[in-house]
Formats: sequence, structure tokens, C-alpha cells
Amino acid sequence: MAISQLNQLYASASPTPQDKGRTCRYAGQAVRALPIRVITVGKKRSEGVRLLVDEYKTKLKPYCSFEDSLVRSNPRNAQDVRAQVEDEEVAMMKLIGSDDWVVVLDERGRDIDSEAMAELLGDAGNSGASRISFCIGGAYGHGRQVRKRANVTIRLSSMVLNHQIALVVLMEQLYRSWTILKGQNYHH
Repeated sequence: MAISQLNQLYASASPTPQDKGRTCRYAGQAVRALPIRVITVGKKRSEGVRLLVDEYKTKLKPYCSFEDSLVRSNPRNAQDVRAQVEDEEVAMMKLIGSDDWVVVLDERGRDIDSEAMAELLGDAGNSGASRISFCIGGAYGHGRQVRKRANVTIRLSSMVLNHQIALVVLMEQLYRSWTILKGQNYHH
């Protein structure tokens, strides 16, 4: 499936109640495992978050290679919010490759369930991209360039989440997605 077709697929509405209980269209099939990079804007992580992230990195190893990149929030200590977001955006864009499949996490993004997240990984693997980059913004969100670069924008919750909490939820959902794709018993 071409990237433009996938963009149209993910631009559609949120899952309906009829989607609950459905199975992933890739479940049990061979899926090209793209390397995953999670780019998070923030400050030093708490010990608890580091332990959880490390645990999920270990769990993801059998499925895909994984890289975790932390972009320093407000690197120039700007007082202006726009300047802060622009500085964070410049650092984030430097980490995104030209052939990455980019997933922006934003509370205004598309609401997807775990099966749809698994399908997103499967679709990205079939897109011709070389890596999936998940982008978690800072306190004031993402800049225009990052939003424009996104192949898809999703949300983990309709509530605003602290970047550390969003990272932990994303890591668990990535692991859950791979178990769905492999037909394993973690997700039920």
C-alpha cells in the first residue's frame, strides 16, 4: 500500500462501537518489522519511567529494533511559547529521516484502539518506509513542521498526558500491538 493511500486510510473517522472486539487484519501474518524510534520532548525522566521504558524495550527486542530519543524541552530557555515550540521542533525534525513513517501523538489526533495500532505498524511495514518515528511533543505541543511531516496523527487519550506518561502508555501499546500481530496471548 502506498504512503498516500495509508494517509487517506488514517484520515478517516475514529473507530465505531462496531469496531470493538474486531481482530487485526494482520494478526498471525508475516509483517515487515520496521525499526521504531520514539522522539520525546521533555526533561530528565523519573527513575520509575526509566525502569518502565527499559522493561518495554526488553519486551520489544524480539519484534523490532527500538530507539528512544529525548529532545530537551525549551533548549534556549525562551520566555516566548512560540520560540520554545520552534526550538523543540528544530531538534525533533533533525531526528526524523526523509523516509520515516511519522506518527505524531496529539490529544486532537485520531482515536485508535489497540488493533488499529497493530494495523498501523503493519501498514507502515508495507509502506516502503525505513523506520517508524513516533513523536511526543512538549508542554505546548508540536510545531507546524512536525504536524505537516506526520503521516498520521493519533491520540492515546482525549485527555492531555504528561510526556512521561504518554511515553509509558505508547511503549505498552507498541508491545501489545506486536503481540496482536504475532497472535500471542498478551492481548484479549
